[in-house]
Amino acid sequence: MLTVLMYVMVPMPCLFFGGSSAGLISSRDARDWADAAKFLTGFSAVGSLAIPAILHHAQLMKAEAMYLQFSSFFLLICTVLLFNKVSLENEW
Repeated sequence: MLTVLMYVMVPMPCLFFGGSSAGLISSRDARDWADAAKFLTGFSAVGSLAIPAILHHAQLMKAEAMYLQFSSFFLLICTVLLFNKVSLENEW
């Protein structure tokens, strides 16, 4: 359940604030919203790694479940990075 929640919550700040057009608001405000989106995305990403570690430390989660959570997070990160690399290439 935690994995599904993080798959939904981690990209939301960048979707809402990072991709907005600068024509609607001034460039300084757009930069501030983009910085806030990056901060919230980073905070969510760190939380998705820290929460399973804390639960395992408190012996509320088994080690196998924690490793499964970590592997799914790194799979998500690899997918996002590959998508970003492919979308930046003009040869497609």
